[in-house]
Amino acid sequence: MDTQQLLSGKVACVTGGGAGIGAAIAQRFADAGAIVEIAEVDAERVAAIAPDRINADVVDVREQTEVAAWASRVLTAHGKVDVLVNNVGDYLEAIPFRLSEPAHWDALHAVNLRHVLLVTRAFVDAMVDAENGSIINVHSVEGMRGYPPDPVYGAYKAAVAHFTTCLAGELGRKGIRVNGIAPDLTQTPQVDYAGTTPAGAEHLWEAWAPVGRIGEPQDQADVALFLASDLSRFVTGLNIPVDGGTHAYGGWFWSPTLRRFTNRPPAL
Repeated sequence: MDTQQLLSGKVACVTGGGAGIGAAIAQRFADAGAIVEIAEVDAERVAAIAPDRINADVVDVREQTEVAAWASRVLTAHGKVDVLVNNVGDYLEAIPFRLSEPAHWDALHAVNLRHVLLVTRAFVDAMVDAENGSIINVHSVEGMRGYPPDPVYGAYKAAVAHFTTCLAGELGRKGIRVNGIAPDLTQTPQVDYAGTTPAGAEHLWEAWAPVGRIGEPQDQADVALFLASDLSRFVTGLNIPVDGGTHAYGGWFWSPTLRRFTNRPPAL
């Protein structure tokens, strides 16, 4: 299918668009005809982005003043935003709840939930005024199933998923659709599935995931393109696991051999 014109004339904003899933989404949108604005905290990544239908700013989306300044610049430059992708998120360091401290909870909150609220609030009025828009929140399958390695992280991801559903109800009659993407098993700079697969065990991906392989950022970007475009014009309030089927397989279990929780069964 030719997707080059799916987002023609649209302005799309992507947080964390300098690498991994965010970068793949930004490029996919640009290839589909959108003007893309990226908020990225890493200045080196921003400097490396070629300004061909993609503009990148150094923005820490955990900081309200920086988010407000970014939104003001984008809306002044383009007069609108058609698509917003809240992609930033990080598990930071998986810590069992009984060993965690409030500083860890606060850090997880800032990067996984608070930034979604800050960025959405900064752009939503412009969408309401235009009676048009698509908001896409990238969270995790760990917000849709139990995540025993770090219950606080799982709770914040679940909050983003539920915020997605609730906001869709609030904004639907304003012409704005709100949906979520829940990745898993996707190769990114944050999570190196390929590099941590034991040598000689690659064939076991057939047992670890129904689709039988590691995901790539492009797999997430294609779903984001669907949600951003008019192909999903009757879809809102949905959280889509883009995980190769791991959510369907059931998720995490305790390994007596490894002495930790794992979402990859041992060799059978």
